[in-house]
Amino acid sequence: MTGLVVIGASSGGPTALRTLVSALPADFPNPILIVMHIGARESLLPWLLNENGKLRATHAEDGDRIEPGRIYIAPPDHHLLVVDGKLELDHGPRENYARPAVDPLFRSAARAYGEDVIGIILTGEMNDGTAGLYEVKKAGGTTIVQRPSDAEWPAMPRSAISNVATDYCLPLPEIAGVLVRLAKEPKGHREEHGVSAMANHEHDHFQRPVGQTCPECGGAMREQAVGKLTQYRCHIGHVMSAEVLATAQREALEKSFSTALRTLNERRELCADMAKKCDLVGDPNSKEQWVAAGEEAKSRIALVRELVESEWAHPETC
Repeated sequence: MTGLVVIGASSGGPTALRTLVSALPADFPNPILIVMHIGARESLLPWLLNENGKLRATHAEDGDRIEPGRIYIAPPDHHLLVVDGKLELDHGPRENYARPAVDPLFRSAARAYGEDVIGIILTGEMNDGTAGLYEVKKAGGTTIVQRPSDAEWPAMPRSAISNVATDYCLPLPEIAGVLVRLAKEPKGHREEHGVSAMANHEHDHFQRPVGQTCPECGGAMREQAVGKLTQYRCHIGHVMSAEVLATAQREALEKSFSTALRTLNERRELCADMAKKCDLVGDPNSKEQWVAAGEEAKSRIALVRELVESEWAHPETC
């Protein structure tokens, strides 16, 4: 079976991918599968890679057979999977708030290709791809990560090297040369560069119910361990790391506080208007109640504004 290269990237990905692909020779034998976080937006990535590269790049289509020397890119709003030697497009639940996401591709590639898969994590925010790269390593595959100091957005590479025994951590310009060399070497003769501490898997995917709700669907979540990485999965199938979940919670709180502040200001104005109307029609009792409600809203505005303007701790981005 021909070896498979899988690549994950997010912010800064187009530039990094063009640099990597343009450095590969026309006779590079391995098929390459790429996931970049594009959501449902139109993607010009195949065109960008074809403009400078020597290998043909296309958006993957459901049922495509994987051919040597081809580049297949996850299309908008679909996970890209490897199933029985073919490509499968899946519109299932988002993972780490992304569809396409890196982890589903890497997991499926590890199951299908085992030690013949090469996983690469490039520039990006947060930590999508870390759990998938762990599965590649556990299956005996080769793991390559762009050096964080070399990445436009270092969070994804930094998470990968913190949680996965990485075989190569390289500046972007050196990755293509390593891929060419690995493509010529039998797996059994490849030099081992990473830490070989991957044998202790007894807690992998251990799940337990926790007091967290899915920010996407509101469903109950279960905690699972993938190596050192903590993930949460709901019954629908949404998956996210602890860092992504914490970010979603913070964003939800910020939105809720902003909504509360806007609504309180609107309530204060409404109460003032109604008090004036009661005064005009000679209804002092109703006026008094509207004035009291307006003062109550005013006092609560100060409390909520303090929450809106306060700084948040960001351990999820450290």
